[in-house]
Amino acid sequence: MSEIFLDTETTGLSYAEGHRIVEVACIETKDLIPTSKVFHKLVNPERDVTQDAFAVHGYSYDFLKTKNKFSEIADELLKFIEGKKIIIHNAKFDLGFLNSELKKCKKKIISENDVIDSLELARSKFPGTPNSLDALCKKYNIDLSRRKKHNALLDCELLREVYINILEQKEPKLSFFNNQVEKDQVPKIKNEKNYCKKVVSISQEDLNLHKSFIKKELKKNFY
Repeated sequence: MSEIFLDTETTGLSYAEGHRIVEVACIETKDLIPTSKVFHKLVNPERDVTQDAFAVHGYSYDFLKTKNKFSEIADELLKFIEGKKIIIHNAKFDLGFLNSELKKCKKKIISENDVIDSLELARSKFPGTPNSLDALCKKYNIDLSRRKKHNALLDCELLREVYINILEQKEPKLSFFNNQVEKDQVPKIKNEKNYCKKVVSISQEDLNLHKSFIKKELKKNFY
């Protein structure tokens, strides 16, 4: 199963008040392991950025006005996320902005059925406690030292780590087996990903040399 971790930054808090997207980022994973495929665009919002929003992400309109408009990146974004499970923290916010932009350029909107909201998962797991991305990173001891300002791409990376912890998954481990063992004979371990690596056979000559070496070392050190 392929997943997309998605995040946006905006000119303000409400698309209903005419605020727009200034940054959109997606990281693709396969069974929660990054595939190295990334979508990341800074966007010309075609309007000013509020002071509050600028304080959060640091993108001014003067900086953004030379970037592509959302209508110019929409097809590429839709192709990148097509057919994949989309994971967003506080999905109502990002999805509202994304679908507002997609409607403006007459593109297909993103269905809520394709989206998992990690904020809702966190609220179910930790009711009555702060569940912002920052708060969850601190809860799970995830390094926030790089997060001087909000950045959509970095927040996608942090979200992946948070999501793995929310699901109580483990980072992938390697399973080693020799040529005689088939993949389907490797035991399935819950919440672990199995990767296969060929083990090189040791010749009898090498084994004999090793035994001889061990005997010499034991005799030298203990007799």
